[in-house]
Amino acid sequence: MQKYGDRKHDDAGVTTIVKQGGESQRLVDKTVKDLMGKQRLVEVPYMATLGDTMNTLVANEVVAVPVAAPPGHWIGAGGSMIMEADKQTGVVRKHYIGMVTMLDIVAHIAGDHEDETGRGVHGVSDLDKKMTVPVSSIIGHCLEGLSLWTLNPTTSILDCMELFSKGIHRALVPLDGQMENVVGVELVESASSYRMLTQMDLLRFLRKYHSSELQGILSRSIKELGAVNENVYAITDRTTVKDAIKCLKTALLNAVPIVEASGSPQEDLTEVTYGKGRKPIGTFSSTDLRGCHFSTLQTWLPLNALQFTEQVSRSPLYGDSNEGSPRRELVMCQPESPLSEAIEKAVSKHVHRVWVVDQQGLLVGLISLTDMIKVIRSCLLSRAV
Repeated sequence: MQKYGDRKHDDAGVTTIVKQGGESQRLVDKTVKDLMGKQRLVEVPYMATLGDTMNTLVANEVVAVPVAAPPGHWIGAGGSMIMEADKQTGVVRKHYIGMVTMLDIVAHIAGDHEDETGRGVHGVSDLDKKMTVPVSSIIGHCLEGLSLWTLNPTTSILDCMELFSKGIHRALVPLDGQMENVVGVELVESASSYRMLTQMDLLRFLRKYHSSELQGILSRSIKELGAVNENVYAITDRTTVKDAIKCLKTALLNAVPIVEASGSPQEDLTEVTYGKGRKPIGTFSSTDLRGCHFSTLQTWLPLNALQFTEQVSRSPLYGDSNEGSPRRELVMCQPESPLSEAIEKAVSKHVHRVWVVDQQGLLVGLISLTDMIKVIRSCLLSRAV
């Protein structure tokens, strides 16, 4: 790896980044410890039902949780061995076996499953059956759950940004931890407790960090920085919720813009469509399902995506997290917008991507949290040389 640190990883999917020193001054002297808040880690036990897990996500306003199991009985995601141990005795109390996200849950809800007789399950009690399965049974349904990542508290901010710039959304940070390489390849992580660090946490920190070095980057346009991702895919306003969820799972996306159906008989309403040059009229996100009561979700699945977002916007489960913003408000910027504007909108509106539109309001692309972090890190590295 570059001079900013040394990454240790195993071939099975666990990566830990360890600070080695040699950083330049100012912002790049910061470490993961400087980014961490005091909020406790939200987790669920491996036998928790999907219903209980969704309640945990809603109550804590998070979109992903690690799953904990008794030690010695499970192989963690990617072969990981991330343990919580007693601080005094060192006795292992639990093993984190994977991460479950809202996309895992909603993909399971919308999927077609078979009962014990081998017949498809499509009845009115479908949702009840699906929500009573243990959360451990859906780990890895979507890509993010296939590996667990850790960051050491002493990891430099540039190495932290490198991890998040590769599309990793979150990592566990051990407190009072010990790391050791076993037989040279298997990484074992043991700590008395952990906290979660996310892409959003990093951008919140950068938004508040005032330095001429950083401001010179944030004041540049996202077009000039090359931060606009032109590969933007959409669903139409006639796509059903069930098909929209399947689209998210198939395309490995957490959210898509909603565009008006073209009316062409060739347009497949059950698949994602290329969104560039079309006008966004809404956003469909896997996290919207947090605003659904189980009793109504079954009846909402046949709705079209735009109707669904209107129903969800009136859900009391979103509480104050919207800061008074209408749930259907489109979060957009233009190619000429400064990076600071895109970050501000993403952080203040609690979204993980901002749609980029031209002066006519037509999609030209998107900028995700990953894109934002990637260009900031690239600029910091180029200035440090």
